[in-house]
Amino acid sequence: MEAEGARRRHPSRPALPWAVRLQATGFGVGVDVISRRDGTVNRGLYSVIDRLLRVRADPRPDGSGVRSADFDVDASRGLWARVFSPADTTVASRPLPVIVYFHGGGFALFSAANRYFDALCRRLCYGINAVVVSVEYRLAPEHRYPAAYDDAMDTLLFINANGGIPSLDDNVPVDLSNCFLAGESAGGNIIHHVANRWVATDQATSNCVRLAGLLLVQPYFGGEERTNSELMLEGVAPIVNLRRQDFWWKAFLPVGANRDHPAAHVTGENAELSEVFPPAIVVVGGLDPLQDWQRRYADVLRRKGKMAQVVEFPEGIHAFYMFSELADSTKVIEDMRVFVESNMTSASAPESSAP
Repeated sequence: MEAEGARRRHPSRPALPWAVRLQATGFGVGVDVISRRDGTVNRGLYSVIDRLLRVRADPRPDGSGVRSADFDVDASRGLWARVFSPADTTVASRPLPVIVYFHGGGFALFSAANRYFDALCRRLCYGINAVVVSVEYRLAPEHRYPAAYDDAMDTLLFINANGGIPSLDDNVPVDLSNCFLAGESAGGNIIHHVANRWVATDQATSNCVRLAGLLLVQPYFGGEERTNSELMLEGVAPIVNLRRQDFWWKAFLPVGANRDHPAAHVTGENAELSEVFPPAIVVVGGLDPLQDWQRRYADVLRRKGKMAQVVEFPEGIHAFYMFSELADSTKVIEDMRVFVESNMTSASAPESSAP
């Protein structure tokens, strides 16, 4: 524990461009305004903010040549996804890997239609040269654990049953044997648990969807313990603090459960990990209070004989890669591209393109 704290003995407030600082501050204030002490969300107020931030899918290619479309997985529970694909069919002349993406927001906030996540998925599609499927899972506290995990699993089963991606043009070939799960913050938590479920299913049945790897960007793990990074960055780092973390866990976990619940505490003695588990890249920010949990997670994977690559961004705040103004947000997508290409099983890896 001491070694973890030694990394940042005297943390100072991050030096951020004013536009990023303004957005990060606005996010924190917004979370505080809509969060109730009883662990519920003021959905009336949230819906106003949510509508302002939503964008529609657009079949027309944007400046980077990416287009998008929506498809339903289970309309009865509001489970749907947005697929992003390259419009230039010459770029997609060979089967592309598929990245199934889960947004962050403490399990309780945001949407696949949120303009920040829409823009990010477009950058992932272009920068990695992959088809990206962004999942609209149900939110807590109205839908607690394991609803988000169930929705993620059912989306993979839906894609598997269809043998492809609905709403995707026929001239964009995909390789479902090279399927990667990606997510940041709560989304990173989701893909860990869903990978555990899926590989067990994959061993028992013949699936066309094969998990080739996990891309966990600042995943949201925790426990009753307060780590050194959580304590030292309290009041320093934007977006994430102890009070907000506690609120999100209270909203998501079963009523009465504490943060040592297996959904949160994936690095404990009783943490479950399937015998067959995909390679993982774990992105860690040096100004993210959650960083100690993330490094411990990678250490657990390694101790159990799994491949875990840790990529460090010393000046990275929580959710830094959401902000295209930051140079590190471009670098992390390049790191993810290299990871994807390195872990594809087919002989023909996608040609790279600069993010």
